[in-house]
Amino acid sequence: MARIGELTTVKDELWQYLRLARGTMLWKLDGLTEYQKRRPLTPTGTNLLGLIKHLAIVEYGYFGLTFGREFPAPFPDITKSAEARLNSDMWAAADESSEFIVDLYRTAWIHSDKTIESNDLESVGRVLHWPFEKQEVTLHRVLVHMAIETSRHAGHADIVRELIDDSVGLRLGNENMADGDAAWWATYRAELETVAREADEVRPTD
Repeated sequence: MARIGELTTVKDELWQYLRLARGTMLWKLDGLTEYQKRRPLTPTGTNLLGLIKHLAIVEYGYFGLTFGREFPAPFPDITKSAEARLNSDMWAAADESSEFIVDLYRTAWIHSDKTIESNDLESVGRVLHWPFEKQEVTLHRVLVHMAIETSRHAGHADIVRELIDDSVGLRLGNENMADGDAAWWATYRAELETVAREADEVRPTD
């Protein structure tokens, strides 16, 4: 697999961005307790371990079932239970350990990567839960879809992790944040709050 900056094909490039986003998802769990990994921190219950469970199931679907590649247990059981209760793919049950969910995600990567490696971008699959007229897709489209989907949820994970313990960063070894200490960030945030209030006074909402 080529690295960013050494890419030779479109598939290499899409695949690498997917891999980077996958790694970021797991990095966001580092150093947390079981409670913190599962803690719902938005009104819709967004939580770190649930995001990873969701992505594991989604990868199994898009890179497995879409291209006629069934997956061994425990994926069939997980997807069946996820369908049994609304939104249950977005959180881990008490008897689903974080180790189990992370291993599920890593196992999904291996299965997905075999699909990606063994097919051309023009290879055709079928997404059965999409509208019939849109079900036929290429590997190219699925790779784009999953790179975007995983990156989107990595953004969710960024915010959730910051709310848990103030940890931030793009990925391990590249935080991509302004170089300020806690006092600087507190002052910065206070300034933004002041500006937001001033703007609201200048341009009141209708």
